[in-house]
Amino acid sequence: MIDVYSWPTPNGHKVHIMLEECGLSYRAIPIDIGAGDQFSPEFLAFSPNNKIPAIVDADGPDGKPIALFESGAILVYLAGKTGRFLGQTDREKYQTLQWLMFQVGGFGPMLGQAHHFRIYAPEKIDYAYDRYTNEAKRLYQVLEKQLSQQAYLAGDDYTIADIACFPWARSSANQGIDWAEYPQTKRWFDDIDARPAVQRGLQVLTKHRKPLTDSKSKDILFGQTQYAKK
Repeated sequence: MIDVYSWPTPNGHKVHIMLEECGLSYRAIPIDIGAGDQFSPEFLAFSPNNKIPAIVDADGPDGKPIALFESGAILVYLAGKTGRFLGQTDREKYQTLQWLMFQVGGFGPMLGQAHHFRIYAPEKIDYAYDRYTNEAKRLYQVLEKQLSQQAYLAGDDYTIADIACFPWARSSANQGIDWAEYPQTKRWFDDIDARPAVQRGLQVLTKHRKPLTDSKSKDILFGQTQYAKK
């Protein structure tokens, strides 16, 4: 049994989807990031960067429990555990990993910033708004070029690279993206969205999510108080 400590966000959805795709037994434990659960000592003991998701697998590689944080690392671990969605040859694995790194190093963080400054910033800052909107468009164009040549990011097969990128594209409108400008990316998105395991993964923990409307929850989520210099 795998315990997944998570919340229904793009990074959480990546792992929920992978667990469903692989048919692994797991228990989803909500970490309410608007209430500050991610700062509890219990969670920090195995997720020191106070970010979701994190997992504890009772059946680790050596038969002993293993705890892991960082969604990209978790995807690689689950792919290795099941032999699925990473590729079979060394070439296929490296091609998959480069696109996974594209997501964890750019596609996720930059789209997160675009979403923040376009939707949640308390006041519109033109420079930040334009900077991250333009970067979002650039990143989607990278996807569009790649997906105009093949079905999925790392080739003709669905991999953890696609699983990693897909949840972030669900908020494309909030990132300033017009799907009409990215037809191949939209084709890719719709193909993944139609997968039954993806739909199951997207439902994990959603009943716990509440609209982020009050200032206290936003302060906790965005860390204004936790990280303020004393």
